[in-house]
Amino acid sequence: MTELLRTTDPVRLSWLVALLADAGIETVVLDTHTSMLEGSIGAIPRRLMVDAGDAVRAARILREAGEA
Repeated sequence: MTELLRTTDPVRLSWLVALLADAGIETVVLDTHTSMLEGSIGAIPRRLMVDAGDAVRAARILREAGEA
């Protein structure tokens, strides 16, 4: 698995997951439960992960969508 980004913004994360799913790229979001345990104050970012074989294409899709 390769980490694409970390964010504390659940709306942004949801949009990025949908964007990649639309391109046929399966994602995994790590640290979701940990960030909920801390009370959703945004202190612990969630990590967006993809299979290593999809990482280059996923990064390109995010760049084209204006995500760094």
